[in-house]
Amino acid sequence: MTSLAPPILPEPRVVDVRVDRLGVPATPVLTVDLSTVRRCYRQLHAALPGVDLHYAVKANPSRPVLDALLDEGASWDVASPGEIDAVLAVDPDPARISYGNTVKKPADIAYAHARGVRRFSVDCDAELDKLIEHAPGATLLVRITTSGAGADWALGQKFGCDESTAGRLLARAVSHGHPVGVCFHVGSQQHDVDAWDEPLATTARLREVVRACGSDLAVVDLGGGFPAHAAEPTPEVPSFGRAITAAVRKHLGPDVPPLMAEPGRGLVADAGTLETEVVLVSERAGRRWVYVDVGLFSGLAETLDEAIRYRITAHRDGRPLLEPAGDVVLAGPTCDSADILYQQHRPRLPLDLRIGDRLRIHAAGAYTTTYSSVGFNGFDPLREVHR
Repeated sequence: MTSLAPPILPEPRVVDVRVDRLGVPATPVLTVDLSTVRRCYRQLHAALPGVDLHYAVKANPSRPVLDALLDEGASWDVASPGEIDAVLAVDPDPARISYGNTVKKPADIAYAHARGVRRFSVDCDAELDKLIEHAPGATLLVRITTSGAGADWALGQKFGCDESTAGRLLARAVSHGHPVGVCFHVGSQQHDVDAWDEPLATTARLREVVRACGSDLAVVDLGGGFPAHAAEPTPEVPSFGRAITAAVRKHLGPDVPPLMAEPGRGLVADAGTLETEVVLVSERAGRRWVYVDVGLFSGLAETLDEAIRYRITAHRDGRPLLEPAGDVVLAGPTCDSADILYQQHRPRLPLDLRIGDRLRIHAAGAYTTTYSSVGFNGFDPLREVHR
């Protein structure tokens, strides 16, 4: 018998600001500006009229962030039963939840279905078998792969299927009485506003497969990819909106199926500033190294392979430190040789930077507290506060 006992989700790390012995807020700490979260939601909502925005809860599941987005009218994209529970604690309507993870235990599918979730993603036959058995009648979105070209973090290797497989999965799902849709993700921190064109062309062809089965697409999921303001310039949200709207009209015609998207980073990253303290400045083989009290294992996992390159500024006692500046290697505090944030991408930091100075890592409101370890090397998990 399948157990439907609710899973345990760790409590969000929302705490009071601690201070050090000098009365300065202790680091590392992530501060999230909820007014910026609201502004980002409104901007994307205006850029994509008629598109149902499902916030990707994994980006930042803290209760204040969920509350703010609920007030703005957001729906939800979840990746686990724990995230389902977190969402239903603030929004009791399970019809607003899409279970976007394509890798799910049978028991987790059954649990989600029992709680009222009726939208799931799938990208292979084995996963479809589980959904047919444990989520009868649910809307099933087949995820197609994309190249991820133009994104800082492509997502095509682990998720998605080719067009031929997608057509077969859609036909199978329809034959078992499921409403169906197509979903895709163009890669995280996407810089190319036209990245949605190719997967929408594929979606249009798959729609004809579904129509040949006597049905139609119940939904098209445009995924995420909307970027934050990191180190490199990115197009602004209205540019993405115009390009996506044009691609939808081009490929899906006047009779457009219901549309959804699943933004995460684009809604919360710019709202977060991560404050960290300089622990050490040293010269190693002719290169200047700066070590700080946050690293790969305590919130900055997205610097893996230097994929996400944050904007960084420095200050001393609240006063900005500016020029002259020079290139540095930036590393975390742990006793692990992998805890190096940037070696090839060289942040420019003040030449007079010294121990005890502070760095501010900007646009860090997404995928930081959620990636932080529970206590590697005995360091505390990354704290989060809201304003």
